Amino acid sequence: MYDPGMYDPTPGPPPGCPAHGMGPGGLRRLYGPEAEDLGALYEKLRAEHGNVAPALLHNDVPIWVVLGHTENLHMVRTPSQYTRDSRIWNPLRDGTAGPDHPLMPLFAWQPICAMAEGDEHLRLRGAVMGAMSTIDHRGIRRSINRSTQLLVNRFCEDGSADLVSQFAEHLPMAVLCEILGMPEEYNDRMVHSARDMIKGTETAIASNEYVMGALNRLTLRRRAQPQDDFTSHLIRHPAALTDDEVAQHLRLVLIAAYEATTNLIANVLRMVLTDPRFRAQLNGGQMTVPEAVEQSLWDEPPFSAVLGYFAKQETELGGQRIRKGDGLLLGIAPGNVDPRVRPDLTANMQGNRSHLAFSGGPHECPGQDIGRAIADVGVDALLMRLPDVRLACEEHELRWTTSISSRHMVELPVTFMAKPPQDDTQQPGAHPAGRRPRADWQVTTPAPAPEPAPAPQPATPQPESETVAPAAEPERRLGAWQRFVRWWRGY
Repeated sequence: MYDPGMYDPTPGPPPGCPAHGMGPGGLRRLYGPEAEDLGALYEKLRAEHGNVAPALLHNDVPIWVVLGHTENLHMVRTPSQYTRDSRIWNPLRDGTAGPDHPLMPLFAWQPICAMAEGDEHLRLRGAVMGAMSTIDHRGIRRSINRSTQLLVNRFCEDGSADLVSQFAEHLPMAVLCEILGMPEEYNDRMVHSARDMIKGTETAIASNEYVMGALNRLTLRRRAQPQDDFTSHLIRHPAALTDDEVAQHLRLVLIAAYEATTNLIANVLRMVLTDPRFRAQLNGGQMTVPEAVEQSLWDEPPFSAVLGYFAKQETELGGQRIRKGDGLLLGIAPGNVDPRVRPDLTANMQGNRSHLAFSGGPHECPGQDIGRAIADVGVDALLMRLPDVRLACEEHELRWTTSISSRHMVELPVTFMAKPPQDDTQQPGAHPAGRRPRADWQVTTPAPAPEPAPAPQPATPQPESETVAPAAEPERRLGAWQRFVRWWRGY
């Protein structure tokens, strides 16, 4: 059994050494050459240590990696033993993980609900959930559809596009800016800043300042002039958040939802474009876009891991002794492929939402339904506009940028038959006169065949003295499924 408080702190081998992947105490590093394929590294750790494994973060800071599905759920659902308050983390307290640590933005404590405990957590999360409950989901679906049409209009005449930089990275930001109440802030710089500020680049601080500047302006504006948007409801909540608390929670919602949804859209589109099985199921109506989204959340979760959780007391997890103040990595991706819950990784997971993509317990993602809606409606609307879309490269040529938190697709090049822009003033999802949706691309379950008309009844004899006017033809009423589809697409 490994004790992280007893590892040898001598420097690891220099770069280029054959043992460069191993660190002090013979532990594997979650950074460097071996970590270029974190999925393979997690499986090595599982084989060597079981479902909870010791490893090293940047600067050889010790961390436990929770690899098992059950162990991850136990950790996130047991606040009496594990907290997200990093101030109790031993490496942070003794300076091993100092202010210059590359991952400091991920574990530095902030006065937000994601890192709060007890009554303070209830106060802050209650305000966020209260503001979430005011969102008009039907209106948001119309907004997603409209934003999708506008984005597709930008490249539909070209016959080619990169669905990451031209679609997946833009759609969530456009919708989230509208939800928060700042649609005027949506632009290319906001998209770039949201991506840049979490990468640890030289410009990350400036990008964070740009985003926070927009959120602080929004907070002051809505404090003075409330509207019917998320920010105004967050400000008006009885929890009485300060301006700083409001702005910090807006940042949490914006950045977490943006990054996760961008990755989710890109992953679903890649799955549809590269896996004939899924495309055939969508094409034949055996799978809907929402079901494809759930499959993607199992196979390629938007966040592969979350740093971190911290032990409030000495305990045991997965057969390992966890000391008070130890840090643990929530292993979303490795937990989703735990052989105990997924012995066959090719099996279809339709209808199963027990994945770890949105964590669980008191800190379960509060905005997961919004992220699902953006992906569901956006992908559906894109495929309806571009039914012949094809991948413009070999699957093995696709590239990702990988960090300890996520895998972000670099680009997803596609080709399709060039089409004229759609009039974005039409009701979302409407088709111009004379143009109908293609019947050979079915992204939702087809409507049931109409029932056969009843046999004609014998006419009732009328008195010769009466003249009967012909009855007006009754208006055709849509079936239940057709009404649902029209609601789903925001008609």
